[in-house]
Amino acid sequence: MTTPPTIPPFFTALIQPEGLTCDAWPEQPLLLSMEQGGIDWESSCRNGTCRTCIGRLISGEVRYAIEWPGITTEEMQAGCVLPCVAYPTSDVELQPGEPFP
Repeated sequence: MTTPPTIPPFFTALIQPEGLTCDAWPEQPLLLSMEQGGIDWESSCRNGTCRTCIGRLISGEVRYAIEWPGITTEEMQAGCVLPCVAYPTSDVELQPGEPFP
């Protein structure tokens, strides 16, 4: 009998350029994990529509609990993430702000 792979109880979020870290819990949005870890990240609506919390996912993976967060497919492919509705599925590295000039 094969034992199913275990999922770690939490991942780590690394915030650049400051190099701040916090625990990133897979069952809650990244924004909430960052706030609980003492990281100040700009936010407003907390439902994925206002884009105030938009950032760039430098590395790692997230999932969304809502079908259409407030970013386009192209923005997702370019690394945009909305921490207010993004749940980590691995360790992540984030940078605030849109990745486009």
